[in-house]
Amino acid sequence: MSDLEANQNKAAEKQAQEAADEQEARARTQERESRERTPTSSEKSLTRKERAAVAEHGHLSALTVYSIILREGEEELQRPKASLWWSGVAAGIGISTSVIAEGVIRSNLGSDHPYLTLIESLGYTFGFVLVILCRLQLFTENTITVILPVLADPTRNRFYCVARLWGIVLLANFIGTFLTAAIGVHGGIFPADILAAILEISHHVASLTPTEAFLRAIPSGFFIAALVWMLPSAKESVVLVIIMFTWLIAAGGFTHVIAGSNEIFTLVLNGDMTIFTAFIYHILPVLIGNILGGTGLFAMLAYGQVHEEM
Repeated sequence: MSDLEANQNKAAEKQAQEAADEQEARARTQERESRERTPTSSEKSLTRKERAAVAEHGHLSALTVYSIILREGEEELQRPKASLWWSGVAAGIGISTSVIAEGVIRSNLGSDHPYLTLIESLGYTFGFVLVILCRLQLFTENTITVILPVLADPTRNRFYCVARLWGIVLLANFIGTFLTAAIGVHGGIFPADILAAILEISHHVASLTPTEAFLRAIPSGFFIAALVWMLPSAKESVVLVIIMFTWLIAAGGFTHVIAGSNEIFTLVLNGDMTIFTAFIYHILPVLIGNILGGTGLFAMLAYGQVHEEM
C-alpha cells in the first residue's frame, strides 16, 4: 500500500470516527431533552406556570457549568497579548488590596487580639472580590478556565496558547504586585503603623519553608479553581461565595502565589530578603502548588465528571 493510500485510509477512518462521535453526542442530547420534557410524578399535578417555576429554580447541571467555563476559556485563549498584559498588571495591583486590608485591620486591632487571624482574614477577601468582579486576569483563575479547552481538544496550538497566556498573565501579575509593594514601602502612602503591620504579615508568610509553602498552596489552588466553577451557579451570591472561600485560604494559612508575591516583594524592597531568595524559596514553590491544586486536581476532576456526557 502506498503512502497516499495509507493517508487516505487514515483520513477516512478519522471522518468515520468523528461522525460516530457526533451521532453519539446527538443521541445523548436527545436523551437529556426527552428527560426534561417528561414531567415527574409530582409535576403532573402542577399547572404550566408552576412547572415553569420548577424549571426556573433548578440548578445548573455540571455539563452546563463546564460549557460556560469552556466557552470563557476559549475566548481567553484568543485575547490579544496587550489585553492580557494590561489586565494582568491591573489584577496584580488589585489583588494587593488584600494585603493592604489585612494590614489596616491588624494595625487597628493589635497583634495580640485573640481573634486576630479570623477577623484579619476578612481583609484578605477584598482583593479577590475586586479582581474577580472587575474581570481582571488573575493567574490562578486560569489554572482551570483555559485548561478545559485543552482537555477537550489537546492540540499543539492550544498548548501553545495556554503557555502564552500563562506566561503573560503571570509576569503581568508580578509586575502589578511589585509596583504596589514599591509604592507601599517607598511611596510614603501608608501610616507607619499600617506599614509595620504589613511587614509583620509578610514576615509570617516568609517564615514558611519551601516545602510548607508548596503543600499549603495545593488546597489554595483547589479552592480558587472550585470558586471559578461555582460562579456561574452563584447568581446573586457571587460576592458571598468569593468572600467565603478566599477567607478560608487566609484563615487556614494556605498560600496564594499572586497575593503572596506582594508580601514577599514587600520584604525584598524593605531590604529583608534578596530577590533570588524570594523567587526560589517562596514564590516558585507556591506557584507549583497552586498549579497542581487548580489544574492537576480540580480541572481534571471537573473534566472527568462530564466528559462521558458530551
